Amino acid sequence: MKLKRGHRYGLLGPNDSGKTTLMRAISRNQVEGFPDVDQVRTVFVEADIQGEQSHLSCVEYVFADEKIQAMKIEKDEVRRVLGTVGFTDDGKAKPDHAVSTLSGGWRMKLALARAMLQKADILLLDEPTNHLDVINVAWVKAYLNSLKDVTCIVVSHDSGLLNDCCTNILAIDNLKLRTFKGNLDEYVKINPSARAYFTLTASKKKFKFPQPGPIEGVKSKGKALMKLTGCTFTYPGNEKPTLFDISVQVSLSSRVACIGENGAGKSTMIKLLVGEREPQQGEMWKHPNARVAYVAQHAFHHIEKHLDKTPNEYIRWRYANNGEDKESLVKVTMQFTDEELKKQKTPFEIQFTDEETGKITKVKKVVSELVGGRKTNKSKDYEYEVRYAGSTVDSGEYLPAKTLKKMGWDKAMKAVDLKIAQRAGLYIRPLSTKNVEEHLEDCGLNREFGTHYRMSALSGGQKVKVVLAAAMWNQPHIVVLDEPTNYLDRESLGALAGAIETFEGGIVIISHNNEFTQKLCPETWVMDAGHLETKGDADWMLKQDTKIEQQEQITEMTDAAGNVTKLKGPKKKLSKKEEKALTKKIKNKIKNDEPLDTDEEEFAFEKDLL
Repeated sequence: MKLKRGHRYGLLGPNDSGKTTLMRAISRNQVEGFPDVDQVRTVFVEADIQGEQSHLSCVEYVFADEKIQAMKIEKDEVRRVLGTVGFTDDGKAKPDHAVSTLSGGWRMKLALARAMLQKADILLLDEPTNHLDVINVAWVKAYLNSLKDVTCIVVSHDSGLLNDCCTNILAIDNLKLRTFKGNLDEYVKINPSARAYFTLTASKKKFKFPQPGPIEGVKSKGKALMKLTGCTFTYPGNEKPTLFDISVQVSLSSRVACIGENGAGKSTMIKLLVGEREPQQGEMWKHPNARVAYVAQHAFHHIEKHLDKTPNEYIRWRYANNGEDKESLVKVTMQFTDEELKKQKTPFEIQFTDEETGKITKVKKVVSELVGGRKTNKSKDYEYEVRYAGSTVDSGEYLPAKTLKKMGWDKAMKAVDLKIAQRAGLYIRPLSTKNVEEHLEDCGLNREFGTHYRMSALSGGQKVKVVLAAAMWNQPHIVVLDEPTNYLDRESLGALAGAIETFEGGIVIISHNNEFTQKLCPETWVMDAGHLETKGDADWMLKQDTKIEQQEQITEMTDAAGNVTKLKGPKKKLSKKEEKALTKKIKNKIKNDEPLDTDEEEFAFEKDLL
């Protein structure tokens, strides 16, 4: 490999070919024969910031870098360079704000500012336009083209960047590195097979998402399963809200693209929707039995504490407790506040009536835990089984959701709902090594990498597939993807688009990849400076508001011991005579206050008998 001063090289190769590995090796001086760091200074630019540093202010984050410290650069100089890329006291991103409040686009600018301070001879950029809107992509292109004496190596799936900035192409093919003059267009003339960088099609690769199961009481695909109503949110320490009066809803038929400039509030709104953040005003609601998958913008934060595990081990760890997703139980919206804890410890009065004497006894008790939940037969309300303080066994008593909410148990009820919803699909696919292996392959990661490689050894594209597979394991009804196209090559993008098209649940996507979202989403949420506008065919789901058809059923399952069990197929459609008889039976049960079984309850809701 020969690198010339001032040249900009586009590094090409399919996912898992070693592009990022090569750049890391160069930056760590691990490439044999490469000049020493005192002769040639290399800087590796990454926008994924580790969790332990995200609490730092932008200035402190850059200043804390070991190389910046070694160069004895002052904080004033750090602040000046941050200003040149847009970090100003009166701008969208302020130098003294925490890194955790930055959007993905601003994180990339922060990483570039840090590289500028290090005065690199060779700049190594891994997907520099990830998370960036059109304006900031243009800024990155202009910045790279302005570097006259700096050599750049760029890994990118952005064909526009590779055309507009690159003077040469480095191509990895079967572990060999070849150099070509010219940009991507020139390279494609010589190697027509590389045209895949321009087209969003899946040739050999196919992704397959598990289909969501039915939801009790939901008979139409247009019925809302998640809602934000009048939500306003301000980050701690910020004077001005990031979001203003946001109202949206998502159903099984939703296909939504969320777009807007960097820092407009897209990811913050999504975090409210999935329960990662709580609004200071307004309300977030989710159907108690709906399962939601969320892949964050900075996707690697899902796995950064588990890099010593294989992907297979990680998914089995995450869902080991009866199918409950460990990640969903640590959200801020699941943590009790001091006020809620105080309410929970306040005794409340309950009455007991002696069946023989009719005597009424009043007792004050304190609820210590919720152990289960169910929908009442006579209404569509929920009630929850409680355990009282001082008791080591379940009481067998149920209290209405409205009562428990007043007593500070709202989040605990959500946790119970979540457990029930997540366990609902567990019987179809037990958490065995073989089943997880097959699921990872369905999400694009072959079994060798899925079962035998630690995640620390995987490429960025492979890690994204792990995060996606982990989120999809519990067969979600709604999938929320924040910048899912990052780190995936064009072939994998086509496979992802194909999986989304055939998925029977709702989809919400944040992406700056217009080609990807236009292919999939008839509805658009446009975020501008914290204000939301809905565009496109926002009412299209009304056309989908039909009875949910029987979905393709899984006909067999494999348990942890490798045993294959046949499963029941879809329920038989009742004749008019059978419907009439069942209606009469249910009405009699309701009249006599007798409990309904699950099928009867489902039929009763469908026919409005309750």
